[in-house]
Amino acid sequence: MQEFFYMGGYAFYVWSAYAAVAVVLIANVIYPLRRRRRLLREIAQQLPPNIVHDAKA
Repeated sequence: MQEFFYMGGYAFYVWSAYAAVAVVLIANVIYPLRRRRRLLREIAQQLPPNIVHDAKA
């Protein structure tokens, strides 16, 4: 098992590549969700209050 994690001497490069890919994949999920939430909040602030209230009901 230790041999697997050592990766024949290339462990640092292999595991850092996995980490970089994981960060990008997580960012690709989180960023659009946060952007959508922010855009919906901005749109709701621009609408008249009665329209926002009616839409929630």
